[in-house]
Amino acid sequence: MGDQIEFRSDVTVELIKHAASDADVIWAARVSTKGENSLADVQADPERSKGLINFLMRDRHGTPFEHSSMTFYVQAPIFVFREFMRHRTFSYNEESGRYRELRPVFYVPGPERRLVQVGKPGKYDFVEGTPEQHKLTAEATRGAYRKAYAAYREMLDAGVAREVARTVLPVGLYSSMYATCNARALMNFLSLRTRHDDSAFPSFPQREIEMVAEKMEEEWAKIMPLTHAAFEANRRVAP
Repeated sequence: MGDQIEFRSDVTVELIKHAASDADVIWAARVSTKGENSLADVQADPERSKGLINFLMRDRHGTPFEHSSMTFYVQAPIFVFREFMRHRTFSYNEESGRYRELRPVFYVPGPERRLVQVGKPGKYDFVEGTPEQHKLTAEATRGAYRKAYAAYREMLDAGVAREVARTVLPVGLYSSMYATCNARALMNFLSLRTRHDDSAFPSFPQREIEMVAEKMEEEWAKIMPLTHAAFEANRRVAP
């Protein structure tokens, strides 16, 4: 394995498999009134039932949105995953620094990343940093990463176990995981990890996890467009 250090300022999100559609919401909801006859709605045209989906979203009848499954592959800095795993309605499997030698890929905030925090807890805002602040941030993070990875390699080369050597690596190291969820869990995640001025309950997520959330939402909107539209129409409140 080579030791060429890579610096990134982006994230990777791929929807690798799914069993999720707007029709899933319809047949799951209609069993409450149609019983076994709701089986006929498994192949129903969801366009004819947009009103039902919107009703369920508006009145927060959430369980019909749970009969779906989406698995995402995510590459992001470790500090993003530690926030992500607060969402315990997802299932996770992450790469392990005990069982594999960790690749030297590290996060450096890009020039578009706002650096200066203003405001009070619970309502932070961020403003542009100066060129000097951006230069300092890039140089400081790269320098720390190089030093940390050199220490990691030194221990590995001396025969120290991977699970011990990894302790020197920072949370800016990229990791990878699979995250599986249903539509209801994803809407809860999006309501908290994206910022929209028209949300009923505004959230103020860290930008890096918002980058992941935005890519996940883009993929979800393709496979459940009516549910996504109802989510947005009802001001991004998870049912």
